[in-house]
Amino acid sequence: MSHPLQNRVTPFGEIVALAARGTMMGNRGGRLHDDHQRLGRRRWASRAWICCELNCKGWRRTVMAPESGYTELFFLDEVTALAAGHRPCFECRRADARSFQAAFPAEDRSAGGMDRILHTERLGEHRMEDSGNLPDGAVWADGKAAFTRREGRVLRWSPEGWQAIEWQDRPARLLTPPASVAALRNGFKPRWHHTGSGSSGPAGVVAQAGKD
Repeated sequence: MSHPLQNRVTPFGEIVALAARGTMMGNRGGRLHDDHQRLGRRRWASRAWICCELNCKGWRRTVMAPESGYTELFFLDEVTALAAGHRPCFECRRADARSFQAAFPAEDRSAGGMDRILHTERLGEHRMEDSGNLPDGAVWADGKAAFTRREGRVLRWSPEGWQAIEWQDRPARLLTPPASVAALRNGFKPRWHHTGSGSSGPAGVVAQAGKD
């Protein structure tokens, strides 16, 4: 089996090579790879970091192709994408993008205006004292592990899905940019991987995704 491409995004915003499939695609405004499907040194081409549908209008693309104008990135789900600093795409996800825009806490809610705010925030460091005050879907980190809440449960991120855990509140690093946290608090509903819903099996069981 061929090695996985370096195109999966973690909640920390890192782009890594993982065999686990994502449920959503996105990009960072342009091309980051070379003609051999390898990433260069840079990790974004513009401030427009977006989260897209895996399938749109029947379009088919060769991932990280030599002629591609942007590098296709993949996320476990939209909760992961938001944590990494992405927002919904206005082309393939217009209704979701409008919903995010309406919930975004800024006077300038144009795509460019939101991108400027999100870019500044994802370059910064944000601390939190109490995860219980966060809306569902906001992600925080404790060391190298990432967590979120949903319907009273604390869930830990992995490349294959979310796993329910026991959590004792303590100061931690907030990963989801504050503006996106506010959008979640204002009613934006992100898309979750099925392991985050609690409907796919007992709490704490992570379903295994397919491989490339």
